[in-house]
Amino acid sequence: MRVYVYPFLLVLSLVASSGAEGATRKKNGFDLSAASIPTKEIRRGGPPKDGIPAILKPIYLGAAEVDYLAPDDRVLGIEIEGVVKAFPVKILNWHEVVNDWTQKKRFVMTYCPLCGSGMAFASEGNQAFGVSGLLYNSDVLLYDFATQSLWSQILGEAIAGPLVGQKLVQLPVLHTTWSQWRENHPDTLVLSTDTGYSGYRYDKDPYVGYERRKRLTFPVGHKDKRFHPKAWVLGVSLGGHHKAYPFAELERSGDVNDEVGGTQLRVRYENGSAWVEHNGEVVPTTRLYWFAWYAFHPDTEVFTAAAP
Repeated sequence: MRVYVYPFLLVLSLVASSGAEGATRKKNGFDLSAASIPTKEIRRGGPPKDGIPAILKPIYLGAAEVDYLAPDDRVLGIEIEGVVKAFPVKILNWHEVVNDWTQKKRFVMTYCPLCGSGMAFASEGNQAFGVSGLLYNSDVLLYDFATQSLWSQILGEAIAGPLVGQKLVQLPVLHTTWSQWRENHPDTLVLSTDTGYSGYRYDKDPYVGYERRKRLTFPVGHKDKRFHPKAWVLGVSLGGHHKAYPFAELERSGDVNDEVGGTQLRVRYENGSAWVEHNGEVVPTTRLYWFAWYAFHPDTEVFTAAAP
């Protein structure tokens, strides 16, 4: 099996050619004729359609059975219909999409290594998703198998194809460490390295060093230099308003009472993890790199801790 990864030498050879394809109506086999964004901003990431294979039949282990995670390894944790699951980032780096379900509900867990963004969405009916091999603002574009529509992960919206303009329902996800998630959820299930695909070294990071570099691999529409491009922020979108909570500011402030889009919120920060509550319920948010949040939301507010 051929293994495709975005970083560095592979990508650099492809970026130059992607600009010349900006005016085309199709990329990676997807029809862009009715795209809701400029087609020149939809770029080939390197792998072809399904070159990064989505996980279609996930297998899970109990926490006590897991021997492939170190305490500081990052996971995306979700609790849905009373079932608690952890999705290791070291697996998501290679697959980006996991199609999953409970007894009553289908959902999809997604992760974009270039943006650091982990997001889960409810899936309607038997809707399932794959990886298109295309990017918008450096963020993965998903596609649904049924209609071949392209979906922006960070926008949670179809940007091309028959479903253009439709939105997905985002679910709460906690992007945290394995040790912290396991301590708070000892009964968690964990995505297994038995993904159905051979040839992948889940113990190897294909993006090693990427998080520390200021340089972006792909261009984005809007930039802001207030923070390191790969600085972690927690992004909140409510009532058409957007606000970023930089982890560097939350480390100074601790928990915060705030308001976004007319909704009163409690922003929680603990041991390098952040989440938001409203009336005791967890609100869907996105932990991601600062550059990615700003690229999609240049009108964002930014939380600043009060001076000591």
